[in-house]
Amino acid sequence: MKLLFIHAHFDDFEFTAAGTFEMWRRKLGNQVQRRVIVCTDGRAGHHARTREETGRLRLEEQLASARIGGYEFELLRLPNGETPREACMGVTSDLLAALWKAIRDFQPDYLFCPPLPADPLAGIHVDHVAVAEAVRKVAYMINVPHAFTPEYPAPEDLSTWINTPVILNVYDPYTAGTNSHDFAIDVEPAFDQIAAMSWCHQSQIMEWLPWIGRHKLELPRTPEDWARILRRRSEHKARDLGLSTNRAVEVYTVSGWGSVPTWEQLEADLPNLCPEASNLDRLKARLARLGTV
Repeated sequence: MKLLFIHAHFDDFEFTAAGTFEMWRRKLGNQVQRRVIVCTDGRAGHHARTREETGRLRLEEQLASARIGGYEFELLRLPNGETPREACMGVTSDLLAALWKAIRDFQPDYLFCPPLPADPLAGIHVDHVAVAEAVRKVAYMINVPHAFTPEYPAPEDLSTWINTPVILNVYDPYTAGTNSHDFAIDVEPAFDQIAAMSWCHQSQIMEWLPWIGRHKLELPRTPEDWARILRRRSEHKARDLGLSTNRAVEVYTVSGWGSVPTWEQLEADLPNLCPEASNLDRLKARLARLGTV
């Protein structure tokens, strides 16, 4: 089993899917390979540090999280070797090419990425939307081996077929009030690890998020303070989605961008599915419709 998480920023993984990746590891052990790709340089996410210092520090924080979580980490590189600028990502042919290569190189079974909001009243983060749009646009091209050979030269008479992954959209707090989901994973057993991994992002939770936060984010002083704040964030997400559970859950929507799974496949693969916090009847009906194509 191969899991690939693609998102915009350092720390997006910890806030949306880190518990699920850990629960999958607990289910499959060394039979699962987990990789996280961040698509921006992180240099804009601070108010009192230089761009260079901010980018370097945020990369170090992500690597510290990866050591705790035991997952592979990769910074997306465009064909010219650079990483897209934070806060101003655009869906360019170079971004599509870089994602195409990253996905084909890893060949995931499941790919996690941000959602593409349809509601014009939804708030957004430009980088989140760019990554979502880019993954959606490149999904069909995953098995088009000549799509980006100008950017990544390869023999054009010897192509490799790869399995197109199931593409799952994660929860996006920037679109609060317009979010929905198909299923939830109970990550309560991994809550302490999620807290430890996200605590690695000190420049964000101690400095940047209290500065930029529109909801007066409390400044944590200790890991215990942060765990309490993280618990409140989990409760806020549950209210946003209309969930009654008091356990930590991570939620996902099955997109039609990649391979469409059967319900039986999802039921067999997913770790620690939380039926009471899911919309399984709706999901099963939609998968049945999509599976007839």
